[in-house]
Amino acid sequence: MAKKSKTQKAKASAARQQRKAEREQEALNPQPAVAEAAESEKKKGSFFKKSSESESESSDNGKASKKSEDKPKKKKRFQFFRDVKAEMKRVTWPTRTDVLRWSGVVVVALLFFGVFVAVLDNAIITPLLVLISGIGA
Repeated sequence: MAKKSKTQKAKASAARQQRKAEREQEALNPQPAVAEAAESEKKKGSFFKKSSESESESSDNGKASKKSEDKPKKKKRFQFFRDVKAEMKRVTWPTRTDVLRWSGVVVVALLFFGVFVAVLDNAIITPLLVLISGIGA
C-alpha cells in the first residue's frame, strides 16, 4: 500500500473532523439533520437507494413495490440515450477547414511512408537478399 502524501493526510483529517462535527450536531438536533440528508439526496439525484427507502418500500404490499421497480427500469433503459445526447452536445466539434486540413496531413503522411517503404524494399532489401542467396548457391 502506497504512503499518503501530506495533502492526502490533511484532506482525510479535515474530512474526519467534519464528520465528527456533523455527528455532534446530529446528537444535538437529530430531526433537522435527517431532513437535510433527505433533501440533499433528492437534489443529488442519486442512482442508489438508501436503506431507509428500501425498507419503506418493502413494508408496502408486493404489487406496489413491483410497479415502482418497473418504472425506474424503464427510465434507466432510455437514460443511456439521454446521456449520450447530452454528451454529444458538449463535444467540441472540429470545423470543416480543420477536418480537411488534417485529412490532407494524413493522406500526405500515408503517401510518404508508402513511397519510403517501397524504396527501402526495392532498392535495399531485395538486392541484399539476392546477394545473400547468390553467395550461398
